[in-house]
Amino acid sequence: MSQTVVPMIHVQDVSATVDWYTSIGFKVIRRNEEDGELNWAKLSFGNSELMLNAGGKPSTDHRREVDLYITTDNVDDLYRRFKDRVQIVEDLYDAFYGMREFIIRDINGFWVTFGQTVRT
Repeated sequence: MSQTVVPMIHVQDVSATVDWYTSIGFKVIRRNEEDGELNWAKLSFGNSELMLNAGGKPSTDHRREVDLYITTDNVDDLYRRFKDRVQIVEDLYDAFYGMREFIIRDINGFWVTFGQTVRT
């Protein structure tokens, strides 16, 4: 039996958030509108999926309640592609748990980490 976890984060503006994520390579799988306003969307990035739902509250905190962690096999390439286009929280580094990763912040203040297993 195959099982997966698909995070759903609540954001103030689903449409603007979808635009931001698609600008860095996510693809829209499904979307829902009510009264002409986008209120829910499901996105993919490779094998990863993310749902966005309306109703989130703004935050000026350094770090939000949820972080997204995406594993990849091309972390250095992604870093080069993103570094001048998005807000970088942490540049590329090798973590103690065997991952090479970097962290960005989305338009809602959520951290998104991209990590790749370090081959030894």
